[in-house]
Amino acid sequence: MASSKEEVEISRLMSFLQEWDQGTKAVRHRVLNDFINMNKGKTGPELELQFAQGASLFLTRLTAWLRLTYMVGTCVTEQLQAIGVFLSATSGHRYLIEVLEVGGLLTFLEILKLKQLREDNKQEALKLLQIIANAGRKYKELICESYGVRNVAECLANSKLEKTQEEAQVLLELLAQGNPKYQLQVYKGLIALLPCTSPKVQQLAIQTLRTLQTVVKIVHPCIVEPLLNILRTIHYEVQYEDEPTTNLSESLPLFVQQAAAAKVIGLLIQESAEIAEELLQLRVVHHLMIAMGNLEHADSQRQASLTLEHLVRTFPVVEENVREAMGETLYELYMLNPESLYLKMDLVQSDVLVGNKINIPGIEEVPE
Repeated sequence: MASSKEEVEISRLMSFLQEWDQGTKAVRHRVLNDFINMNKGKTGPELELQFAQGASLFLTRLTAWLRLTYMVGTCVTEQLQAIGVFLSATSGHRYLIEVLEVGGLLTFLEILKLKQLREDNKQEALKLLQIIANAGRKYKELICESYGVRNVAECLANSKLEKTQEEAQVLLELLAQGNPKYQLQVYKGLIALLPCTSPKVQQLAIQTLRTLQTVVKIVHPCIVEPLLNILRTIHYEVQYEDEPTTNLSESLPLFVQQAAAAKVIGLLIQESAEIAEELLQLRVVHHLMIAMGNLEHADSQRQASLTLEHLVRTFPVVEENVREAMGETLYELYMLNPESLYLKMDLVQSDVLVGNKINIPGIEEVPE
């Protein structure tokens, strides 16, 4: 027989569940907030103790109500946060299994796609997907098999708030790590984001690609043109001449992209001679030298300098043309320490770099 204490706890649980089952939307909203505030950070055993070993009875109700109401936006953030209490509970792996068994994963991914839902709804869904991904390789594969990479990448591209974009980036990075079966899918998904018109989205995609490139090892040809376009379209001298109202704070995200693009290009050309030659045909030297002259952003100068150095030391034709374009004095200063050239560069030298006309394919075709 149950002890009197156990009977009291079971009675309290039944009352709680009855209040939920019979409650209006307002009542359920209050119950959700109370549950989140009282139980956030609790372990699985602590939740079971709180619910007289019947915590799953409430979790089942949560997931059922979410599936019925998420499309109309009823208390979606609160429902997801409450489910998150269960999924993030230490020693609560059973809750993860229960959520997956009733289709919770597909619901979270669907939330990312719905235009009518608020950004905070999507942020909470992304956090739950991160918890699932962190549970191990098979769960990352399950997310990817459910078209998760596409949904998350589209959410990143379409979101207006940086917080949502950053949560999506974290999830994409998680899906790429320790998930060899789907690494290339994530990699291609990030490349697809590079032409996006949002500077923040481009910046996050490049940052993740930079990390992922060392893991993936191979270089996919489709990355070349988007990366070069970022160098090509973020020439600060165009911004400042064509848009006099532009200020540094507005341009900084673009400069961060420029620096990140230069670094990723550096990784690519070290890993693939074929990619390096293709980039040369697309005037990468010309664009790297323009980035080197960007006095408004030191990291653009530094990353472009290091990437160009590798090309100079690898291809004699690059060394010849860079020396001619820079002039002997600037070239010697550059090769003395490419990484620190930006610390010594003056305005005249910057103008020389920005105004370069290097076009190696054209020069190569000129007969000797």
